Amino acid sequence: MLSRLSGREHSVFTGVAIVHCSSKDHQLDTTVSEFYEETKVKFSELSEELLWEYVHSGEPMDKAGGYGIQALGGMLVESIHGDFLNVVGFPLNHFCKQLVKLYYPPRPEDLRRSVKHDSIPAADTFEDLSDVEGGGSEPAQRDAGSRDEKAEAGEAGQAAAEAECHRTRETLPPFPTRLLELIEGFMLSKALFTACKLKVFDLLKDEAPQKAVDIASKVDASACGTERLLDICAAMGLLEKTEQGYSNTETANVYLASDGEYSLHGFIMHNNDLTWNLFTYLEFAIREGTNQHHRALGKKVEDLFQDAYYQSPETRLRFMRAMHGMTKLTACQVATAFNLSHFSSACDVGGCTGALARELAREYPRMQVTVFDLPDIIELAAHFQPPGPQAGQIHFAAGDFFRDPLPSAELYVLCRILHDWPDDKVHKLLSRVADSCKPGAGLLLVETLLDEKRVAQHTLMQSLNMLVQTEGKERSLGEYQRLLELHGFHQMQVVHLGGVLDAILATKVAP
Repeated sequence: MLSRLSGREHSVFTGVAIVHCSSKDHQLDTTVSEFYEETKVKFSELSEELLWEYVHSGEPMDKAGGYGIQALGGMLVESIHGDFLNVVGFPLNHFCKQLVKLYYPPRPEDLRRSVKHDSIPAADTFEDLSDVEGGGSEPAQRDAGSRDEKAEAGEAGQAAAEAECHRTRETLPPFPTRLLELIEGFMLSKALFTACKLKVFDLLKDEAPQKAVDIASKVDASACGTERLLDICAAMGLLEKTEQGYSNTETANVYLASDGEYSLHGFIMHNNDLTWNLFTYLEFAIREGTNQHHRALGKKVEDLFQDAYYQSPETRLRFMRAMHGMTKLTACQVATAFNLSHFSSACDVGGCTGALARELAREYPRMQVTVFDLPDIIELAAHFQPPGPQAGQIHFAAGDFFRDPLPSAELYVLCRILHDWPDDKVHKLLSRVADSCKPGAGLLLVETLLDEKRVAQHTLMQSLNMLVQTEGKERSLGEYQRLLELHGFHQMQVVHLGGVLDAILATKVAP
């Protein structure tokens, strides 16, 4: 939980209900006044070592959000916006204001009175200062009464104005902060994409802070434009900004620099160069219920992967880098989700660069793993495999899993493959896998599972993404279970991998 809060802003909400009890005709009468308070809290970028030290202190174990801002947890917090006591546990200031409204409301006579709010006040609303300064004359004494009346009227007018202002505040809707964040979300994405395309994070990786003008000259961009881009990257928590200049955060070094082991640079470029264009046609996708490659590419796509993703060596490599980065992010979790040690061989169907195959080989030294994918992919896949003891366990085989025989194996792996295809092609692929399996063979299926109630934002966005990009769709656990059972796979185990993926291990049973 603390790792997810690190380097990000989150909101702390407290809901309060005040039950006001009174007696009316010897009967209990209750009215309820409700409100909530929101405080925004920004965490610093926190190291894993620091978080473990804090967890081992025992303090976060009974705290909402996993930290106590009033004690040791305060060292995790960079800034807050709003009521500090609300984060501690109770919005005392807002509560007291509500009590004033309940027990000390404006007097009825104050609310009935009103004053005219002309652009220029009437002359008789001003005191005759000369009379006061003259001291004790009869006109001044006569005017004293009128001054008292005017003072009383002024107080009543102020009370009425405050009451009117209070009523206006009560009737105004809450400021739509979250909605505005959603509206501007596409701008933040494009800013990140642009910074990656300009290799800003590569330039700053493991380097001393640099000034905007120096970065601009190195990326061949304007100084004013570069500075604005760097500032928004700093605001998003991707860069650190100091008097010395800009430098990468740990997140940028690990995930955004293109040469990192867990770099998402390729995935980001895929989103920038293809997905961004496809989503400009989202309205058409929703109206037509089909992917939009024909509009984005200017031609009808007969074979989605051949024409859209692999149409040129450049797009093929871009897609492979995207898949390699995403697979590396979760490969270890996939390989260790279940005990697969009883399988001596595995076939990663559509295994692309072999990133998952390498993790399987690392985890299970007795396992021989075959990566099966299209010839153009296999031609380049070996270049993504670093040297090491696992190299002898991994083999590459070229073919089309809809047409060519699958390599023999005791375990077949389909990692983020089925969601790309409609049901008829999913049945065809599962049928081919089932035909290659002997009883007792396993099928490891890795996908993003839709929750049954369809409320999780990320999985629903993935589902919308599938509509725009592919012929397929995301499915729920129940849908995958029914598909697998139709092809003889039972004894299913399910593990949520954290993040966005889920894993299903099923066993082929004798017919």
